Amino acid sequence: MRLKIFLFFIVILATASIETKAQGQFYGTGSWNIITINLPGSTTHRWGGYFEAQNRNYGIASKFYYYELKTGVSYNFDNNSFALLGTGRYTTYGFDAVDDGPQITETRLWEQFTTNHYISRLKLEHRYRVEQRWLNIGYRNRFRYRLTATLPFNKPKLEKGTLFAAAFGEVFFNNKQPNFERNRFSPSVGYKFSKPFTLQAGFINQRNYQTNTSDDKNYLIITATYNLQRQ
Repeated sequence: MRLKIFLFFIVILATASIETKAQGQFYGTGSWNIITINLPGSTTHRWGGYFEAQNRNYGIASKFYYYELKTGVSYNFDNNSFALLGTGRYTTYGFDAVDDGPQITETRLWEQFTTNHYISRLKLEHRYRVEQRWLNIGYRNRFRYRLTATLPFNKPKLEKGTLFAAAFGEVFFNNKQPNFERNRFSPSVGYKFSKPFTLQAGFINQRNYQTNTSDDKNYLIITATYNLQRQ
């Protein structure tokens, strides 16, 4: 059973990687960095929250063009499902004209529901999100769905000392043309150094769609997550 799950996971990664390589790359490879601090909820402590900071560069370690800061409060229905209300500030610059100031600024509010289930040691996470977006170029709505698969290698579940692989795919929709706005795919590997701290590294492909054209870009991505521990 474990071998079948592992092979299924590898096929997903390989298929998506082939598709990504077949698409055109936009301005070379960039870098994408994420720091997340969580206060996880549970059936004992149902209320939780999180804070996250991101930045993106058009080059591996140069040509900064984007950052976001966001926070939210969550409520756990059980150990495998929770809702979250979040808000954030998102700022985009021209990667070759940062000194000219932001091109796009955005304040966002969103409602989210996340549920998990397991196939042996393979964890599947479904995340549904509805966004209200106030940009300096107008108001927009957006609807998102993300599926994340996480497979620990050396232990049956994620705990201290676990090496694991993960991958997610996400699609973005809105109520204006083009209705299918964006998709992302990201495989990565990670290591859980301690109960609070996890580090992942991989790549992410993001493709944006416009009415008559599309473009995509690959990034190297590093994600550091720290889960606050309740007493």
